[in-house]
Amino acid sequence: MQDIIARNGLETPEPLKAEVKGSVPPWLQGTLVRNGPGLFSVGKSEYNHWFDGLSLIHSFTFHNGEVTYRSKYLKSDTYRRNVKADRIVVSEFGTMVYPDPCKNIFARTMTHFRNIIPDFTDNNLINIIRYGQDYYASSEVNYINQVDPLTLETVGRVSLYALKNHIALNLATAHPHYDKEGNTYNMGTAIIGLGRPKYIIFKVPANASDKDPKKPALRKVQQICSVPFRSTLYPSYFHSFGMTDNYIVFVEQPFKLDIVKLATAYFRGVNWGSCLKFDEKDSTFFHVINIKTGKVKSLHYRTDALVVFHHINAYEDDDHVVFDIIAYNDSNLYDMFYLHNMTKETDNFIQTNKEFSPPVCQRFVLPLNDSPKGTNLVTLTDTTAQAVISTGSNESDCSAGMELPGINYNFNARKYRYFYGSRLEWSPHPNKIAKVDIVTKTHIEWHQENCYPSEPVFVASPGAEEEDDGVILSSIVSSDPSVSPFLLILNAKTFEEVGRASIPVPVHIDLHGLFIPAKS
Repeated sequence: MQDIIARNGLETPEPLKAEVKGSVPPWLQGTLVRNGPGLFSVGKSEYNHWFDGLSLIHSFTFHNGEVTYRSKYLKSDTYRRNVKADRIVVSEFGTMVYPDPCKNIFARTMTHFRNIIPDFTDNNLINIIRYGQDYYASSEVNYINQVDPLTLETVGRVSLYALKNHIALNLATAHPHYDKEGNTYNMGTAIIGLGRPKYIIFKVPANASDKDPKKPALRKVQQICSVPFRSTLYPSYFHSFGMTDNYIVFVEQPFKLDIVKLATAYFRGVNWGSCLKFDEKDSTFFHVINIKTGKVKSLHYRTDALVVFHHINAYEDDDHVVFDIIAYNDSNLYDMFYLHNMTKETDNFIQTNKEFSPPVCQRFVLPLNDSPKGTNLVTLTDTTAQAVISTGSNESDCSAGMELPGINYNFNARKYRYFYGSRLEWSPHPNKIAKVDIVTKTHIEWHQENCYPSEPVFVASPGAEEEDDGVILSSIVSSDPSVSPFLLILNAKTFEEVGRASIPVPVHIDLHGLFIPAKS
């Protein structure tokens, strides 16, 4: 596995036909587009952290039982500058870059200036998201890059710091939500801009796209509301959020960004990743915001310190908001992804990370109505969670070791039963994928020796009524040189293999992606 973790990926710019074993359901028509780090060294310079690698987008297109593969690097400004210089010249999360001493004073001054204000990288390596009918490579910075999901060509860059309606974001999540009408909802952080620092929740209408590529869908962005930081100089880090039919659920966790350290990181010789700190003595606060009115619920919810990256689902049930997350007891996960950690032999890796807090699925139930002090506000009968005035909200576990959760998105914001995810066992990269039944608290798995699956993506069968009627798609790489990379297709009900499409070229390990149905 160590050989493929930090291996520079290769582009496959033209469609390449895969070899199918088993079968591809004839109704499966569309393209699975996925994103992740693919270039870990430029010239003689190397990145320090796996999340620093330059974005390599790849796709699996399904058409009449056949599968074709292609991949292209995101031609971001960061990519172009690095390749032109034949070295890493743009700083990333875990890699701070300093001027080449051979450059002239003007070039060195410009490098210093770009690193003082950390808003310049547009290496969008985390996900593929949709605004209107436009698709974007996205990370958590203030730039996104529009891409053509069929050709994977980079269309152009959009700044989230220069949006309409006085919205200026320094950070934004790569995990938006989509409602039944096709509108997109997302959250961002405004550190520098108009007014006091705040979190901003915004919406982009489904009809926001225009035939003119110079008119991106984000020009029609609408602010739903803003939530002030609890502490002006220590905003909470957030990777995702929850959404029900009527509410946004924002977890303000004690995993915080130190603004002063961020502003001085370049001069102190440290990377930006070191500016994130977990305060185990602080509480975790839950904000429930009405989507239609933009008002935050007057009830304040809090629980013990935790760290969350991924929400699973959220829904409303009898005057309660129920939401499930993947939670950790600390923030050590990011440290595991430094490449000097990831490339260790398995025994050394386990020894180094034996204090690692495993991910746990936790359910929180937030009552929307007040009640006398000391009384359990939760009145649902299918949960053991409690919420008491002045003592916060208590959670109940439903599965351990799961990450990168996904659901049948037709059940997003609805009461649901199943989620799918990757199982982590002493490695930052999963070696199993699983289906979890949150009612029975059981799960079933897929596993193949020396194989490492990507985040499982659920695609529903046409006209499906049952929640798990569909297939699971996952891109698989193997440390066994005799096993080619392949796209795995599982029956979502049984987790039995339906088919696999072997790819005759190297495939990189990715992070997140999106299935885009073919237009009928």
